[in-house]
Amino acid sequence: MTYEKVKNLKPEEFKRLCGVHLETFTQMTEVVRSRSKTKLKTGRPGKLSLEDQLLMTLEYWREYRTYFHIGQSWGVNESTAYRIIRKIEDILISSREFSLPGKKKLSYPNYQTEVVVVDVTESPIERPKKNKNSSTVVKRKDIHSNLKLL
Repeated sequence: MTYEKVKNLKPEEFKRLCGVHLETFTQMTEVVRSRSKTKLKTGRPGKLSLEDQLLMTLEYWREYRTYFHIGQSWGVNESTAYRIIRKIEDILISSREFSLPGKKKLSYPNYQTEVVVVDVTESPIERPKKNKNSSTVVKRKDIHSNLKLL
């Protein structure tokens, strides 16, 4: 879903889709746009606009899908999706406008905090057991016989 389709949503629906308010999204877009103007870009122009790249990054953060799935839904390669998301993350982190408050600021008595509840479930990964029967051992008899011939 491109930014052209999303920008006409109601503010509540935009927040539900992207995870951030529309005002925050526009601030993020301005930060990314100002940072990308400083770098001279050569080569072929990108397939996605900056707004679409930011939406892709927010989709990754919100749904935590694989780069392959995100790339398929946006019409780009898996490696391109990774590069775009990594670039947008680095720009937003280096701007420091969207960072969480530090420990010292949270310990002030006048500081009001907002509680955010995140529902996360961890699932164990089944990995194969290592034993002698599962590993393949190469016999070294062939190696010694070749050395004797030389």
